[in-house]
Amino acid sequence: MLAIDVDGLTKTFRTRRAAGTTWLARARGIAWPSFDDALAVDRVSFSIREGERVAFIGPNGAGKSTTLKILSGILFPDSGKAEVLGRVPWHDRQELAFSIGTVFGQRSQLWYHLPPRETFALLGHVYELDPKTTRRRLDLLVSAFDLEALLDRPVRQLSLGERMRCEIAASLLHEPRVLFLDEPTIGLDVAAKAVIRELLQARSQQDGSTLLLTSHDTGDIERVCERAIVIHRGRVLSDGPLSDLRRGHLNTKRLTFWSDNAALTLALPGVRTIATLPYETRVEVELDVTPLGVVIDAALKQGTLRDLRIDDPPLDDVIRALYARAEGSIAA
Repeated sequence: MLAIDVDGLTKTFRTRRAAGTTWLARARGIAWPSFDDALAVDRVSFSIREGERVAFIGPNGAGKSTTLKILSGILFPDSGKAEVLGRVPWHDRQELAFSIGTVFGQRSQLWYHLPPRETFALLGHVYELDPKTTRRRLDLLVSAFDLEALLDRPVRQLSLGERMRCEIAASLLHEPRVLFLDEPTIGLDVAAKAVIRELLQARSQQDGSTLLLTSHDTGDIERVCERAIVIHRGRVLSDGPLSDLRRGHLNTKRLTFWSDNAALTLALPGVRTIATLPYETRVEVELDVTPLGVVIDAALKQGTLRDLRIDDPPLDDVIRALYARAEGSIAA
């Protein structure tokens, strides 16, 4: 069953054009303002099955957050259709709110001067949960997210990582079937990011909830999601499994050689040395220039290999190449 179904979604924002620098130009700008239309979402279409964990990737201004706000009922689109759990978000926002959760990394739903426990109690009333159900669900989330020591401290005294754990717990209190996450790990340190990623993946696997996550951190994408939708300038560029994204959009491999020689010299077309360490050599190979077998044969001719590892390129490189390709097609 589809959790999210989007067809031809379009959204344009009207922005006021900047006035000139002279006093006369500024006065004219006030008296007779002019406007520009900025296309944020351009005929976007995709569907997500229940239980999927999907990354929504794109540069700043690509339309990611706008799309999430439309799907959560905050914004109205100009045209197109969308359904979340069989409901039209901007028409059925109140009913849909009981089945979805949202986490916006730069906006908090916790009361700043109150402890998280008070916000959880308030949300229990908002979602019309009886006190017994609220306590039962909160106990599960406190245990899963390790929140016991945080419940009675004012939110203003929590670290960013602690606050984000509470934010996600608050979004899960009413057991939503779909969770929208907009930059949930922004500003967190490495340890806090790892905790948030593990929690999100574990909760989705346990309760079968659907995740749609936007992030500029490829660690979030690779640790949490199994599929990626890439959007650029309001349009979908790519949609498929992460493994297909790598294979389809960047034709390179990374090889690591451990040899009996202190160093290997692999001066071949399309082969770039990334790092040379004692008895270890790392190279990147353009497969359409030089096959892997040729590179491995060249390494074997220089001595015995103790080990060999073949890796896909980092997802960062894949996404950058995809954006560059899109920009090139637009310029052409």
